Amino acid sequence: MQTRPTADELPAIRLEDVRLNLGSTAGAVNILNGISLQVAAGETIALLGPSGSGKSSLLMVAAGLEAASSGRITIDGTNITPMGEDDLARFRRGRVGIVFQSFHLIPTMTALENVAVPLELLGRADAFERAGAELGAVGLSHRIDHYPGQLSGGEQQRVALARALAPGPKVLFADEPTGNLDGATGADIADLIFALHARAGTTLFLVTHEEALARRCSRIVRLKDGRIVADERA
Repeated sequence: MQTRPTADELPAIRLEDVRLNLGSTAGAVNILNGISLQVAAGETIALLGPSGSGKSSLLMVAAGLEAASSGRITIDGTNITPMGEDDLARFRRGRVGIVFQSFHLIPTMTALENVAVPLELLGRADAFERAGAELGAVGLSHRIDHYPGQLSGGEQQRVALARALAPGPKVLFADEPTGNLDGATGADIADLIFALHARAGTTLFLVTHEEALARRCSRIVRLKDGRIVADERA
């Protein structure tokens, strides 16, 4: 008798023959060319490749921020492929955290308010208490009342990490999270990302062009011209 997989056994991310074609004045441009990929719950995976290889586009499609031209995308057991923008936004809430190279903080809100926003959208009565605890976890308890313009780049990325992880997502997508930071600050943020992953057991889907950072993951998927050319496990 065949048994259904449990929630823990389901892959966190499953991409099946995913393609992304964008129009241009010169005609259609093929960004992703039949990507199939499965990521286990709790796994750390890095997408590595040169500029223009499609790695950031793959993250955007996997996170439901860009609609695939064809194929199927399943996150935490749910097929998100047919969802519209509103349904995708509701689905991501509490399940998916996203950190970008640019921090995307709300400039008119304090660090505490920025981190509390996704918790308030979830209806959490303890939104500000939880936000304060997450800022403490990234070493910013002393900066909770500061606005983004009063924070360094590294501090802003810490706030962005706290905001992404505060709702307890199953998957954290990180697109070049150290790209706008100097070497020492970037190394500190990388250490923090992996420490937070270890604490929460979140699946980490990391886009980077840095070989050393990619090698901290348990798996490296190399892309070229919108195709997977290598899939290496540590």
